Amino acid sequence: MFNSIFDTSTAGMEVPTALIAAGASLLMGLVLAITHMKTSRGATKGFLVTLTVLPLLVMAVMIMINGNLGTSIAILGAFSLIRFRSVRGNAKNLLSVFFAMMIGLAAGMGHVLFGAVITLIGAVSIVFFTYVPIFEPNKKEKILRVVVPEDMDYTEIFDEIFKKYTSSHELLTSKTTNMGSLYDLTYFVKIKHGVKEKEFMDEIRTKNCNLKISLSQPILEEEL
Repeated sequence: MFNSIFDTSTAGMEVPTALIAAGASLLMGLVLAITHMKTSRGATKGFLVTLTVLPLLVMAVMIMINGNLGTSIAILGAFSLIRFRSVRGNAKNLLSVFFAMMIGLAAGMGHVLFGAVITLIGAVSIVFFTYVPIFEPNKKEKILRVVVPEDMDYTEIFDEIFKKYTSSHELLTSKTTNMGSLYDLTYFVKIKHGVKEKEFMDEIRTKNCNLKISLSQPILEEEL
């Protein structure tokens, strides 16, 4: 069922067969790009064009090195030097790049039907796991960043506030900033049910001399 469309019994390749593989690569790349655009935030046109055309380029490379082991090893080494740059911390961009390369590899080996089936299954899976509420972080778990003056003993100053508004808290990092005149503290906190975040932050502000405070989801904090 998933046999290659390339005729390995002949030395050359028929033009119609190559065009079918090229067209299939572009079409599957387009499906991947549309899927990525619909399920990701901040996808740029340049990155979507890359996802569309990359399978065609990988397919062309695979066809050119077909049957030549030495060239295959050289091309593999060249690919290993390429850094596919994407938004820092965005795993979905990296997934899409490898997905595009898989499409190109399948088409380059003539397994067009196999590539189409995997593209369809992969696109449906991405959409499913994006919109179905699964693997989502606990919205009560937050990263709290507080800036305090250097002369303030921060070890216990927020304990009463944490006891009132959170069910648990942990100091993750503490570092100096602004030429050592300030401390930048990062806490992992779990907000109690029914607590208003504004009230929580307002009470923190009364203790840290109204300096900078931020409250964010852990996954967003990792991407910054």
